[in-house]
Amino acid sequence: MPNQTKLFQTIQNSSNGVSLAELLVQHPDIARRTAQRWIKQWVETDAIHAIGKGPSRRYRYKKVPFNIPLSADSQDILSYIEQPIEARKPVGYQQDFLDAYQPNQTYYLSEPLRSQLRKMGNTQQTHMPAGTYGRAVLNRLLIDLSWASSHLEGNTYSLLDTRELIQNGQAATGKAAIETQMILNHKTAIELLVENAESIGFNRFSIMNLHSALSENLLANPADEGRIRQHVVEIGHSVFRPLSVPSQINEMLDVLLDKAGQIHDPFEQSFFTMVHLPYLQPFADVNKRTSRLAANLPLIKANLCPLTFLGVPDSAYTRAILGVYELTRIELLRDLYVWAYERSTQEYLAIKQDLSEPDPLRLRYRDIIKQIVHSVVTKPEQDTLRMIQTQLAEHVEAPNQHSVEALIIDELRRLHEGVLARYRLRPSEFDAWKKRIK
Repeated sequence: MPNQTKLFQTIQNSSNGVSLAELLVQHPDIARRTAQRWIKQWVETDAIHAIGKGPSRRYRYKKVPFNIPLSADSQDILSYIEQPIEARKPVGYQQDFLDAYQPNQTYYLSEPLRSQLRKMGNTQQTHMPAGTYGRAVLNRLLIDLSWASSHLEGNTYSLLDTRELIQNGQAATGKAAIETQMILNHKTAIELLVENAESIGFNRFSIMNLHSALSENLLANPADEGRIRQHVVEIGHSVFRPLSVPSQINEMLDVLLDKAGQIHDPFEQSFFTMVHLPYLQPFADVNKRTSRLAANLPLIKANLCPLTFLGVPDSAYTRAILGVYELTRIELLRDLYVWAYERSTQEYLAIKQDLSEPDPLRLRYRDIIKQIVHSVVTKPEQDTLRMIQTQLAEHVEAPNQHSVEALIIDELRRLHEGVLARYRLRPSEFDAWKKRIK
């Protein structure tokens, strides 16, 4: 066992912490300066706590707060990942990991577990058109998922800040522009998923556009938005080295998406995506964010409760992903997924009870309603009522025209910044329309 690992394990096994002098007594073969250098690295990477100052300073292992039920296999993964990085074996992308998975024959989630998830996520709307439930809870989902997913990336916006930004367009004071952009990008990507639930799927067009929405204005090279990376990437605090040849990345992405698309069970499909999309690292950055939203794609299509990641500790998520990267082991991420989904469904159970059945006319004519609202706002110089009636005459049966007209007028009356993307409208178009009608 390397000396560095032995030193770290001594700190790890000390319940009350240990001083440098005590460490040197227990490890006389390690030079003082070498021990100081290693300890400094562990403190900086947040692996250990430094308590006190001067000669009495003690070092204590920083145990990750895992308030999540873990299987024995997950405990093994956690023990490995929490070793110093120098003690973990460098590893590259293992193609066999993906090749071994056979859709609807291989299962990362057992049948009892999938059954449990189905019961937890049942919204009583699985018979409705794809995305019905997602649209019903969209306002809440935009806030919860945008905040929680961004929080896992170190974003310091509070949940209240996120609500103000998404509902009222008010950026939080004292926050970096990159944090505001990250939240807004999540909002756009979630709307893309929900509003296109019937047509979106595990294909290049969908995943590339999802990545593009999430990475807009965040990458050093804007050309990398929604495109396969053309250069090497490194994973911070990890010994995992992803594929570096673009042609290989392209090939493996096609295999990944083909397998994902064949999976019948929405939860298995969701979890498979959370495992393999970040493992491949097909993009220059924003891979994990893309995987978290893509994991919601099958749930939204099936009108199941979404996976919001509310309450998921970033340290727990990071270690679960590292278990996939460095060991191609999914058990820790699986335990986290089930725990996180149960929390998500608990958050949404209360609002689920209050949801009324969707208005059948609004559901049937939702595309034409959005189209007409877009036309009215972008052409403020035209007569609004005449424009509505002209388009309704072309697209809606006569007996329903008056009722749909009332729905459109109601949509226009309630229009605000938080729903503009639904109608493919820009804030500048909305502002110009408001000024015109005053």
